[in-house]
Amino acid sequence: MAARNFDLVVFDWDGTLMDSTAAIAESLQAGCSDLGLPVPTRERAQHVIGLSLAGAVELIAPGISEADGRQLVERYRHHFLARDHALVLFDGVREMLAELAAGGYLLAVATGKARRGLDRVLEQSGLGAYFDATRCADESFSKPHPGMLLELMDALEVAPDRTLMIGDTTHDLQMASNAGVASIALTHGAHPSAALAAESPRVMLGSIAALREWLACHG
Repeated sequence: MAARNFDLVVFDWDGTLMDSTAAIAESLQAGCSDLGLPVPTRERAQHVIGLSLAGAVELIAPGISEADGRQLVERYRHHFLARDHALVLFDGVREMLAELAAGGYLLAVATGKARRGLDRVLEQSGLGAYFDATRCADESFSKPHPGMLLELMDALEVAPDRTLMIGDTTHDLQMASNAGVASIALTHGAHPSAALAAESPRVMLGSIAALREWLACHG
């Protein structure tokens, strides 16, 4: 068996493992509409995916008051939870995680979701048992700060050069770069390919099937 290049594989959640980009963008747009705020374009709404909710609100509604910001977060959550039941994992995610776990990799999640949101989807999807550790934006620093990755590597005792970050946004790739970690960009999520390419990931892939093949050869 060829020597492994990585010991820890860290995944973003929304837009990377779960096909939730449209639901998040539409929920942000609906929340703004509810409050009479300018409704962001789909591209702008998708750009903030991966950030903490507080960070997303600051970019979606610059200058919004603290009270109105809290209302926007609540309206976003209302609309997102209404769509939550229809969200699905990308094809092949479950099989990929099972293969990686069986191969002895440590697996983790670093997400802009809040802890209660991540715990909910891990339970609903049945994927929680595959992950050795998880970090959320409401308990650490928001992307692109390296905090979540640094905490995961510290907790699992893995060096940066043995860690791989996989995500679908420039926020994920910048977090990886800031932590000194290699990254893979998935192009089936929130950010356009040109923006992802500008962050110089190790490779850009268009599907979970392609990611599974790459990991089998190069992971």
